[in-house]
Amino acid sequence: MKTRLLILSAFLALTIIACGKKEEATTAAKESAQKAGAAIGAAAEATKDAAKEAATATKEIAKDAAVATKDAAASATAAAKESTAAAVQATKEAGKDMVVKAADATKDAADKAKAAVNK
Repeated sequence: MKTRLLILSAFLALTIIACGKKEEATTAAKESAQKAGAAIGAAAEATKDAAKEAATATKEIAKDAAVATKDAAASATAAAKESTAAAVQATKEAGKDMVVKAADATKDAADKAKAAVNK
């Protein structure tokens, strides 16, 4: 939009020059240059604002990513603890079974030895 205004102002200045009205042409050229300067300043300001907004958005995204990573690590840690607890429980159960089987085997061996002695 501002570019169109600048082109229109320049065209108007050239048209006035072509008609021989140098004073009006000079005034129009000055106005055109001022408008162009204002447009450039506005564009620079808009670019500056956009850069600030992008930096702020990037910071927020980084914070969100850090929180998500922290949450994921906490979840993984909790899952590892649960798995470890389950493994410990399974080991305890297996140990109990082995003790029971060993006791049964010892009892069987003792019974066989007793039977052999009694013969």
